[in-house]
Amino acid sequence: MTVLVITGTGTEVGKTVTTAAIAAAAVGAGRSVAVLKAAQTGVRPDERGDAQEVARLAGDVATAELARYPEPLAPATAARRAGRAPVRPHEIAEAAAKLAAEHDLVLVEGAGGLLVRFDETGGTLADAAESMGAPVLLVASAGLGTLNTTELSARELRRRRLDLLGIVIGSWPGAPDLASRCNVSDLPEVAGAPLLGALPAGAGSLTPADFRAAAPRWLAPRLFGTWDADGFRGRQTP
Repeated sequence: MTVLVITGTGTEVGKTVTTAAIAAAAVGAGRSVAVLKAAQTGVRPDERGDAQEVARLAGDVATAELARYPEPLAPATAARRAGRAPVRPHEIAEAAAKLAAEHDLVLVEGAGGLLVRFDETGGTLADAAESMGAPVLLVASAGLGTLNTTELSARELRRRRLDLLGIVIGSWPGAPDLASRCNVSDLPEVAGAPLLGALPAGAGSLTPADFRAAAPRWLAPRLFGTWDADGFRGRQTP
C-alpha cells in the first residue's frame, strides 16, 4: 500500500484526526509519509487547513493541498462561488503519484463523503481512487444512523470495484450508548470490510506528543498500529 484514500460517511466524523493517527503510526513504524488534501474548503488563506493539522499532530510528514476555497461548501460549489478553478479527479491522482515517488505512504484525504463533487462535471474522490487504483479507508461515526451511511458508501465502492480496506470509527465516546456498542459488530457486517480502529472522542485535542504516543493503540496492524478489534468488540458488545 503506497497510496491510501481516506473518506468519511459524511462531515465531522473524525476524518482528519484519523488521517493524523495513521500518519503518526506510520512515521513511528519508520515510514516516510505525505498527506495530500484534495481540496480545502471553509478556511482562510492564513488559517491552518486539514493537512497542516495532520502535520501538527503527526509530526514529520510532508503535506500538500491542491486548492483552498473560503466558503464551507462542497468543493465544486465552493470553487464556483469563489470564481476559481475546481480540482479534478485526475489532478488528485497525478499529485498523489508524484508524492508516492518520494514517500513510502501517501494519505489522500477527501472532503466530506465519497461522492461529494469536486468539479462541475460531477467528478468525485471515488473517481480519483479509481484512477489511482488505490484502496479506500472509510471513517464512520459511532452512533445511531451510521449503519445506513456506511453501507451506502461500501456499496458504491463495490459497484466501482474499489478495494474498501476497512472502517475506522472516527470518534468513540467515553460512555458509548447501546447503538454505538451494537455498531461495533454491525459496522463490519454492513460494510463487508473489517473494523480497523476506533479513535477516542477528543483525540485531536491531545498534545502532539501524547497523540503520537497513543495513535498506534487506536489502529489495527494493517494501519501500523496495535489495536485489537476482537478484544475491543468483546468489551463493547452488549
